[in-house]
Amino acid sequence: MNAPTGPRIAGAPISWGVCEVPGWGFQLDPDRVLTEMREVGLSATEFGPDGFLPDAPAAKAATLEAHGLSAVGGFTPTLLHVPGHDPLPGVEALLAGYDAAHAGTLVLSADSGGTGYDSRPELDGAGWALLLSHLDRIAEYAATRGVVAVLHPHVGTMVETGDDVARVLEGSSIALCLDTGHLLIGGTDPAALTRQAPERVAHTHLKDVDLGLARQVQDGRLTYTEAVGAGMYRPLGEGDVDLEGVLTTLDAHGYDGWHVLEQDTILHGPPTGVGPAGDVHTSVQNLRKALGR
Repeated sequence: MNAPTGPRIAGAPISWGVCEVPGWGFQLDPDRVLTEMREVGLSATEFGPDGFLPDAPAAKAATLEAHGLSAVGGFTPTLLHVPGHDPLPGVEALLAGYDAAHAGTLVLSADSGGTGYDSRPELDGAGWALLLSHLDRIAEYAATRGVVAVLHPHVGTMVETGDDVARVLEGSSIALCLDTGHLLIGGTDPAALTRQAPERVAHTHLKDVDLGLARQVQDGRLTYTEAVGAGMYRPLGEGDVDLEGVLTTLDAHGYDGWHVLEQDTILHGPPTGVGPAGDVHTSVQNLRKALGR
């Protein structure tokens, strides 16, 4: 079978409110989420948090196959800055599941060590040196397994702000997951970062953002969780992210990785009517238009 050319479009369970954070909100069952992914026109997905899919690699792969979905990889919060903690054994164990599902992208976030994404500790020089060295070690190991490791700047993690992203670009060779929402909320213009370092972008999480709510997170009027619950993430094309700027730059540099649609959602109870799938369908349609397909 010929390999696909150009960017590929995938989904993620977080758009249905499925999240690794305890108490995040009402959690839909995998069968509904995976079925609705196919119904809105998606053919691939990230794995979602631990426990969403079966842990056993073969069972995980079989569950996706039964729903007509291929595997992209997954978002993996990872402790990278704690002395005496080696993250590599956990990555080695995780990638067994990648082999079975033929997944190729390991999306790392620099876990703060706390719960949720509403705060994070400060990192000193020694902590940064350790974090950056672990990123390179993990990326090198993943490559030996045929997997691309990317670092996901993320609100409430050790890599959140523009200065944090700059330190990763300067001090590590790892590729980036360009998450248009988390970058904007963390103070980085995702279109500007794409123009600055298009060669470092190997994966995207495309989301749109209500900038008014994002600014309330930035100045401390709202926690990140409160803002998500209030609808900070919008369907793609209906917020304040310069999506066209991001896509134009990536296209000009021959980007052929995944575009993962992510609209972080908190469900306050069982959804009525169409539920989260309605917004995801809008995002799929708007992205296809933006990509000219």
